Amino acid sequence: MPTPVKRLTVDLSRYPDLVVVYLGMRVNRITGLKTLFGFGPRITKSVKEQPDGLLCHENFVFSFFPMHAGMRQYWRDMESLLRGTRSDPHRQWWKNFLRDSGGTGFWHETYTLRGGMEAIYDDIAPKIGFMAFAPVVPARGSMFTAAHRSSRGENLEAVVSEEDLYGK
Repeated sequence: MPTPVKRLTVDLSRYPDLVVVYLGMRVNRITGLKTLFGFGPRITKSVKEQPDGLLCHENFVFSFFPMHAGMRQYWRDMESLLRGTRSDPHRQWWKNFLRDSGGTGFWHETYTLRGGMEAIYDDIAPKIGFMAFAPVVPARGSMFTAAHRSSRGENLEAVVSEEDLYGK
């Protein structure tokens, strides 16, 4: 006997500045397994502390070989997301990762209800997401920070400056 589909939708009118960010970490070398699994408990603890503006956090696995895990987060607005990335523990995680990826690659893609999008791919190959169809350019200058890539143009201090990462 057929079962009718129970279709539901959502009313997002209370969230006009909603931001959805997908994040992923892929193991590039065997040592990356330790890095990937080490982040799990730290991220769980951070989410349980309920950062201001984080509405929902979900974990998932893209693939098992190569191991590629991810999460999706919903934020009230871009300001909350950017404030969260510039505070500890995220700020420290990002600084450490950019100094040593620990055998992994990291990426995120951000989408806003108002239509903005931006992405970063660190040590990710083969091409995934936007990289699979859009021109790939170095994340330097105006493309260095998420605030600038999302066309917000805000002069927020980067978690790690270009100069600190690459030198002069």
